[in-house]
Amino acid sequence: MIHAAEGVAEVTDTTFDREVLGAGLPVLVQFTADWCGPCRRLAPVLSAVAAEEAGRIKVVQIDVDTSPGTASRYAVLATPTLIVFHSGEPVKSMVGARPKRKLLQELEDVFATV
Repeated sequence: MIHAAEGVAEVTDTTFDREVLGAGLPVLVQFTADWCGPCRRLAPVLSAVAAEEAGRIKVVQIDVDTSPGTASRYAVLATPTLIVFHSGEPVKSMVGARPKRKLLQELEDVFATV
């Protein structure tokens, strides 16, 4: 079980297409793993973004160890990898933990197209 960020749903290989590709909002997906220290540091940032930007973006996590198919499908080689999906397509990819302010700045171009 991954260290879930509060207010951030966990998706799996089975639920990914429905929850992410079929979502009406842009979706920020964190590819994470239990053993990933930077992923744990990113959890409160994702929780804050999920709460503050609810209605503009959906935030979910997927464990690369228990759902390797999705990680492989999107060529995720490191954790944490953040990929933003919009209308079923990946539109932005970021690797590594970052502070909330920087993450929100990086998401501005995504919000501008919604």
